[in-house]
Amino acid sequence: MSTKTLGLGIRSEFPIFSQSQRQLCFLDSAASSQKPKEVADRVATYLTHEHANIHRGAYLLSSHATELYENARLRVANFIGADSERSIIFTKNATEAINLVAHSYGELLNEGDTVLLTLLEHHSNIVPWQLLAKRKKINLQFVEINQDATINLEDLKSKIAKFKPKLLAITAQSNAFGTLIPLDIVMNIAKEQGTKVLVDASQKIVHSKINLKKLDPDFLVFTGHKLYGPTGVGVLYGRVSLLETMGPFLGGGDMIEKVTVEETTWAEVPRRFEAGTPPIAEIIGLATAIDFVEEIGFEAIEAHEKKVFTSAIELLRKEDGVTVYGPDNSGSDNSLAAQSSIISFNIGGVHPHDLSTIADSFNVQIRSGHHCAMPAMKALGIHGTARASIAIYSDISDFEMLVQAIKKAKKLLT
Repeated sequence: MSTKTLGLGIRSEFPIFSQSQRQLCFLDSAASSQKPKEVADRVATYLTHEHANIHRGAYLLSSHATELYENARLRVANFIGADSERSIIFTKNATEAINLVAHSYGELLNEGDTVLLTLLEHHSNIVPWQLLAKRKKINLQFVEINQDATINLEDLKSKIAKFKPKLLAITAQSNAFGTLIPLDIVMNIAKEQGTKVLVDASQKIVHSKINLKKLDPDFLVFTGHKLYGPTGVGVLYGRVSLLETMGPFLGGGDMIEKVTVEETTWAEVPRRFEAGTPPIAEIIGLATAIDFVEEIGFEAIEAHEKKVFTSAIELLRKEDGVTVYGPDNSGSDNSLAAQSSIISFNIGGVHPHDLSTIADSFNVQIRSGHHCAMPAMKALGIHGTARASIAIYSDISDFEMLVQAIKKAKKLLT
């Protein structure tokens, strides 16, 4: 059981919150979370006292660095419930992980095969597939979304039945609206047609437990910098039997078995997909971030964030001129229309960018724009939103200050 008190209490473990006497109301954790001191210290210790390149040196310092690196791989595997650490591939972010699958698994697809996406996806789960579609003449299809920013399950069923896609690439939680996807239902629909599934868990993995033994996707990706870890590190989980059929994404050192002037043979999975010197320090830092999160426990995280989300969305909805987007079912048990940790909204007569600037003068940080989700915005008939997102250090007082900024924006601009 953790002794960490979430909200204002845990901010003492995040150095950024002690930089000034004025309360920092950081409500942009969906873009990137703040870092606890123990993660920063672990990275610094490695860089200053333990660094050597991995897998290559026949000396103690290199062996130790390799052990730290491979222990981090095992730590990630255990964190998400993977059967083997061989299924874990380190990348520089979730975007690169998706690109890896689009390139290496995509090479196994044939002209006319279908890849199915949804209109809720982040651009990083759209653009790589568009590049694949142009390169291989793949048929790219999109599942429609409803006006409450939920996926249209009937359209999903229809398109899987009609196109029999080779792969469905789908988010676990919308980064733009906080929509939680009913993955258990989605997985069942896909498996009935033999469709493989890639899950983008970048948003969800920070807020609730991911268990691969229960979810059973073919691929899953997430990024370290949203999970209180360093930037520059992402994770691809792939079913080992599937990864073994795939060729490398990048070529270079460490991903080879043998190189001659005539040909090259590939290393075993996962090293086949980890060309060159990896972000060793960041990967070790990610393992520490996972320790930090698991010490708190997802039960405590979910309870705290749900409490803040419920109060915050009620606070915003009371403000005249504010339109909140998304399922808006805080506290609901309806798994088909659930929302968590992200509140996307607009104010009549106030541009989101203007609100973000005014909020910053109150020391409140929110995101404004299309949130790398332009197809989702278009489907809802909007150009962008203001987005406030919640983390373990969030408190309702952050949103009370945001409301003060909203009042100021309305006074100045409407």
